[in-house]
Parts: sequence; structure tokens; C-alpha cells
Amino acid sequence: MKAILTTGALLCAMTAFAQVPQLNRNNIDEVLKAMTLEEKITLVVGANRYVGDENGPGPAPGMPERKSVDMSGLVEQPKSDGVTAFSSGRVKGAAGDVVPVERLGITTMVLADGPAGLRIDAVRPGDDNTYFCTAFPIGSLLSASWDTGLVERVTAAMGNEVLEYGADVLLAPAMNIHRNPLCGRNFEYYSEDPLLAGKIAAAYVRGVQGNGVGTSVKHFAANSQETLRNGQNASVSERALREIYLKGFEIVVKEAQPWTIMSSYNKINGVLSSENRWLLTDVLRGEWGFKGFVMTDWWAEENGARQIAAGNDMLMPGTPHQYDDILDAVQSGRLDIRFLDDCVRRILQVMVESPTFKRYAYSNKPDLAAHAQVTREAAAQGMVLLKNESALPLVRKSKVALFGVPSYDTMVGGSGSGYVNRAYKVTVDAGLEAAGFRLDKQLAESYRDYVKHEKAKQPAEYFWIIPTVQETLISREVAQAAAKRNEVCVYSIGRMAGEGGDRTLTPGDWYLSETEQANIDLLCETFHKAGKKVIVLLNMGNIVDMGWSDQPDAILHTWMDGQEAGNSVADILAGKVSPSGKLPMTIAKSYEDYSSAKDFPMSNGNPGDVNYDEDIFVGYRHFDRHPETILYPFGFGLSYTDFAYSDLKAEREGDELKISVKVTNTGKRPGREAVQIYVGAPAGNAVKPVKELRAFGKTSELKPGASEVLTMTVKLADLRWFDAYEQAWKLDAGEYVISAAASSRDIRQNVTVTL
Repeated sequence: MKAILTTGALLCAMTAFAQVPQLNRNNIDEVLKAMTLEEKITLVVGANRYVGDENGPGPAPGMPERKSVDMSGLVEQPKSDGVTAFSSGRVKGAAGDVVPVERLGITTMVLADGPAGLRIDAVRPGDDNTYFCTAFPIGSLLSASWDTGLVERVTAAMGNEVLEYGADVLLAPAMNIHRNPLCGRNFEYYSEDPLLAGKIAAAYVRGVQGNGVGTSVKHFAANSQETLRNGQNASVSERALREIYLKGFEIVVKEAQPWTIMSSYNKINGVLSSENRWLLTDVLRGEWGFKGFVMTDWWAEENGARQIAAGNDMLMPGTPHQYDDILDAVQSGRLDIRFLDDCVRRILQVMVESPTFKRYAYSNKPDLAAHAQVTREAAAQGMVLLKNESALPLVRKSKVALFGVPSYDTMVGGSGSGYVNRAYKVTVDAGLEAAGFRLDKQLAESYRDYVKHEKAKQPAEYFWIIPTVQETLISREVAQAAAKRNEVCVYSIGRMAGEGGDRTLTPGDWYLSETEQANIDLLCETFHKAGKKVIVLLNMGNIVDMGWSDQPDAILHTWMDGQEAGNSVADILAGKVSPSGKLPMTIAKSYEDYSSAKDFPMSNGNPGDVNYDEDIFVGYRHFDRHPETILYPFGFGLSYTDFAYSDLKAEREGDELKISVKVTNTGKRPGREAVQIYVGAPAGNAVKPVKELRAFGKTSELKPGASEVLTMTVKLADLRWFDAYEQAWKLDAGEYVISAAASSRDIRQNVTVTL
């Protein structure tokens, strides 16, 4: 009898199992109904809560200290060989995972950094294979290209590596506004202007997601500083939010529909972004039509129940405290389970599109050689030539006196989530030699020996820390000898950038160090006396004080240009590529000239509560009212050739303006031109900027004498301003001045349209 009962029970169990739905695109609500409360919470709280290591080193740099949960085993652990390893997941080094619910066919999803290329471990214990990824150019460089087609091509290659290495979602792009030049993470972000940031980010998302993998656009929103980023309060008007700090996100959602959005750590007007239902539900979903899910930034562990109620669907990387908090909130009635169900449903709707769910057979062998070539080409397109007094391009096989530590230890990317475990990097000296330039051997050997000696004393780089070598003081004897032996001087100035901290108003950071300034003084004096040119390369993620810019003959902003850096620099210096990048931010004459200078945490002494008193007047919107304070305007960049603008037309077609302009290469070299369309609105009920960027386009490479007509579209809705008092967008009647420009201060043609 006992055997018969056991068999019957087994049959019942098998029948019950057969009736359990298995997740697919068409039965998400059915699967949701079949989930237990614990399974729902398991899905919304990331997998890493199950992992622990009592001997871990504690929170990584820039991460918050935990209050009640031991998180020491959940951060990435630096290894002696510089390799980092996350403690769980099938893709080693990925930032996080989703917990599967196997009985319902709910799979995991692998979430991995980052903005400049996939960040996973390159070396794995017991595995002879390597898993290197391509270090692509940083965000500021991509934005400086003003070329959405180029960005889409770069990120298509990036997304292919995400797919072929077995990840599902790339935690990128990062697209917060450059409110202040001291923000430590500006190198990952795109611009001081929301339209440029939004259009570049939309291209980024399209490129990555064209591979069938997802993106997570971050950090939503008003994440304008790293100092006390886990809770600082941004006090900002709704008009400034709508027109500046949210506008880029709105563009990327409406034009590219990213799979996920990452909420930011900070508060906005007293409410944490991850607990802000107005932001995450009313605006993001209700107004913009976002269809994906929202995840927290890592360790944004405040109140899990409030985060779920706000519409923050997934809490990463997941802690026991968050699980318990949500469970208690539902069981006690503090959290309506309908909010939790909404979060689960949105996650499942994305999951069914993921490679893991579709059982994609990833190869672990993306075409890294092809992607390196894309990187080299893209980096050259985004470099900005700030000054050129008959110094560039260089004559092939020139004798070059190459000075500056960054020339020999070139910085190709930043630290933190933007770091990439790459196979190699091409330094500037190696790139110039490969291009046929003849470097001063004595000088090169001296720098190389110095860099090698200093590196031997430093720890190997890993994603949180990239050690740099201190610049050396050049002696007058060395400078004079080099001026005699060589035909031109090239001097590099570098700044490392990284997540977790802001920059400072100190020598060696915002200002040149005493050594750097002394070197520029000496090199310009010595080489100019010998009738020879001095070229300065800016190898950095952001900008620095440029009070010294009158001294050298040429200045090329190379940014952090990815693993092919030296080759890309050589392509510009040799004239193989004519520079066509333009600044995505304004370079002022002094730091104090920036509208946010008086209320930024590294300059105001009050990092906890930051008042955005400049309101909508950020970047060129501010500098257009104070043009005397500009050194290099927004949108500025020189070329090796010249361009003329003609035949500007603006015609209304329904709810849009169709704008066209003819661009002609009037110089002697091939080149590309980025055209900017600004619109000046009529006077109305609100204070408005003099003009605002409303469209841009970039020509193909034009040979001397060749022309191209660029056609751009501006929606009338994008000409509105937000009336916070009436809670409405308004389009004022009157005359709108449409300008075709080479920069915000270089207007080439105007036409007027009456609306």
C-alpha cells in the first residue's frame, strides 16, 4: 500500500510540474501569476546577495560603507597580477547577475560594464584562454566627433563583444550633463548640451542593441558630481530639469528605446532618484513611453520597498537587507504587491529578448582585430585641434623631439566602470615611430627608462586604480640639445580620470603643475629661438585651465582615445586624417567664469547640498551672455582645410522645420566639417538663452572644391520651453532665427522663420 501511495504522489507531482508555465514572450502574465512572493523578490534583487567572503577588503574606492550588511565579499577583488574577479556568474568579471527561477523557465541575465567597452576578466583561473576586450575611445571623444553614424559603428563593434562574450546588458552609455568641468566622471559623459548628449547616446544604444543585447543608460538623473554621490542633494528647478538634465534621456528613450535605465545615487530636490516615482514612473514611462526596466546603480541600498514602489524594478547588485525589506513590506501591507508585480513583469519583458534566454551560443571569440581598426579610425575623428599656427600637419619622416611622460605612457581610458581589460595599448611614441617619424633616440630612451623604472615600483593597474608616472622637469641643457637635433617639438600633458571622485582646483589637476608649466615655458623659449615649432598634446578625459595656450604653436586635444591611441594621434599629426572633432563643452578663460563655479562641491565647501542656481544657463547658454569669458567656444575645432557655408534654407513641413545648408571645401586638403544648427527664440514670458543647439550634421570627407548639402530636421516641439508654474511646454509665437554655425561663436549664415 505504501508503494502505491508513493507512486501516486509522484504522478501528482509530475502532473503539477507539467502544468507550471515555462516563460516565453506570450505568457509573461501567466508566469507572473505562477510565481511565489519569494520568487518575485528573488528576481528584483540581484544575484550577488548570495555571495560572501569574510576576508574581502571591504568596499572599493568610491563605494559607500554599508550600515548593517557585510558587503566585503561582493566587491571586485584586486589580484596580484592586476586581474579582477567578481565572485559569481558565468561571465567572470561582469558587474552583476539576475537570479534565475528555473522551475518557470526564468533565466539569468548577465550585466556588465561599461561605457568605453565591455569590462570582464581577461584571465580566468584554470583557463589558458584570454578574454580581452577592445578599449574604445571615451565618451567625450565620441561626442567630439559630432558624428552619430560613427558612434553607431563603434558601438556596433562594442555590442558584438557583449554578445560573443556571453553578456546580456551593457551598463552604458553614461550621459549626464557637463555642468562643471571638475566633475570626475565627465570623461564618460558627452557634453554640456542635452541635444548633443542625447543624439550621441541614442546612436550608442542603436549600435549596441543592434546585436540583440541591451544597454543601461545612466545615471538618471542630475548626477553632476562624484563627491558624496550616494546621497548628495541636487536642488534644481523643474524647468532646468526638463530642459537640461532630463532632455538628453528623453531623446535617447524616444529615439532608441534602451532595454534598461540606471537610476542615479543622488537626491533630486530632497528625494533619492531611485525612490522618485515622479521621475521613474510619471515622466520616464508616462510621458516618454519607456518600455524597459529601471535598475539601481550598484549598492544604492536605501529603502528597497520605496524603490520598488517608485518603479525602480531591479536592485543591484543585491543584498540580503533589500530582500528582507521588500518581503517584510509586502507581508505587512506597507508595499502593495501590485507594485512588485509591475517590476517583475517589466524585467521578464526584457529577459525574453536576451541572448541568455534565447540560448545564444556565444563564441568567446569576437573579431578584436577588426574592432581595433574601428577604434583607431574613431579616435582620429574625435580629436580636436584647438590651435594651429602653421605647425601641423608634420612633414613625413620629420625629426621629432618627443617630450612628456604621457607620450611614453599614454592614458587610453579611465578607471572604474569605464575601465577595459585590453590586450595592449599603443603609446604615442610607438605610434609616431610606426608612422615613419624619426624620434630623438637619446630623449626617447631616457623617458622610456624612467617610465619603466617608475612602473616597477607601482602596483599593476586594475579597474579601480590606474597608477600614473609623475612628470619630470626638463633641463635647459636637454632642451637646447634637442632643439638642435630635431625639427619639431611635441610635448604631452596628461590627466588620469576615474569614477568615485571629483577633480580639484590645484596644480597638477585643473591647473598645470609647476613642472608642466616650467616645461612649456622652456620648450617654447628654446625651440622658438631655434625657429622651430612646439606642439602640445592634451591626453585627458576632460579639460584643464588653458591660461598657457598662447605659448605653443599648436594644441591637439587627443582625449583618452582607446587602445590604438598612438596610431590615431600619428594619423592626425601626419595629415593622414584631417582633424574634424569639435568641442562638446566650452573652455573658459578661468574656472570662475563657469556658471556653476560658486556651487560645485570641490569649490564651494558644501558637497552635501548643491544648488543649481544657474538654472538653464549651463555651458554656452551662459557664455553667450558673457562672451568675453570664452577661450575656446562650444563646438569649436580647427581643420587642415577651410569650409564655406551657403544656401541656408529653413522650411516648415507640418510639425517640423527642414533645414539645409551647402558646405564647400575651399581649402587645399580633404576634410570633414561638423555643422551646428542653433535657434534663437523670440521674446516671450520666460527668460531664454540667446540661442540653443537644435540640430547638427557632419559631412563626408570632401576633396578640395567639393560640396555637400546637409539636411537636418528640427521638430517644432523641440523649440518649446517649460513653464513650471502652469506645468506645460510652451511654443512662443514670433520670429525664430535659424543659424548655421561652425561653433557657438562662429555663425556663418542666418535665416528667419515666423511661427
